[in-house]
Amino acid sequence: MMLPLLHVSPGESALGWNWHPDVLALCAVMLIGYWYAVTSLRARYSDGAHVQKRHVALYVSGVLALYVASAWPIHEIAENYLASMHMVQHMLYTMIAPPLLIAGMPAWLLRVPLRDRRVFRVAKWLTLPIVAIVIFNALQVLTHLPETVDTALETHWFHLVVHIGLVSSALLMWWPILSPLEELPRLSYPLQMGYLFVQSLIPTVIAAFITFSSGVFYHYYATAPRLWGIDALEDQQLAGFVMKILGSLILWGFIGWAFFQWYERENAGSREARGDEVRDEMSRMGLPMEKSS
Repeated sequence: MMLPLLHVSPGESALGWNWHPDVLALCAVMLIGYWYAVTSLRARYSDGAHVQKRHVALYVSGVLALYVASAWPIHEIAENYLASMHMVQHMLYTMIAPPLLIAGMPAWLLRVPLRDRRVFRVAKWLTLPIVAIVIFNALQVLTHLPETVDTALETHWFHLVVHIGLVSSALLMWWPILSPLEELPRLSYPLQMGYLFVQSLIPTVIAAFITFSSGVFYHYYATAPRLWGIDALEDQQLAGFVMKILGSLILWGFIGWAFFQWYERENAGSREARGDEVRDEMSRMGLPMEKSS
């Protein structure tokens, strides 16, 4: 449903305001489709499950992130001037919009297509942590090669394919962290921390090559008109900095969240175990103690 949203329009370099009616229309389709699903389809597929306001807020935020990445001014600057803004666009497509979209989907709605056994088998394989992380990072490497970037920026249909691949692979990568489905489960909190740590490694290597290169990797941006007095090498170094810092902040933020969730769960389990020990001891002393509900 979101794929046409990632349309990249060819054209002359320009910073003039463009309201991108195609992007607006497709964002509207995503929002109307979601509204229809959680209202009209809910009674048919959810057995009366309640749609929480946080789901709606998260999903709308995910659509907004896609719109911001695909519309003025990020679209114009990324496609015509600055590699650093192109990296901001990619961060929105991979690190911000996908987790918001997954978190905004009620479990019953995600189960609708999984009723087909063939769809379920494919989804189960694709969302295996090792498969998801390999697919995502393979695309991260491929889409940051100089040949890929230059070709994408010069060839409309190929750029569209690149953006579709980035968003789709990011949805897979985030699934083991945010899945609401028991049949396609998320990892345990300790494994989430390990998974996200591993995920942080390859983008860090890519960012280091981009940041500390002594020359400009991407011919397209080397010959693009300069903006705001930023030369091509500084622009490339800023792109690497964005990839490293913004990506790391998001991934390590989730690692911290997983750690504290794990700590709270383990602490709650310890308190319950200590309570059971006290009740057993009281019982042996002939002083029964009721278990609190």
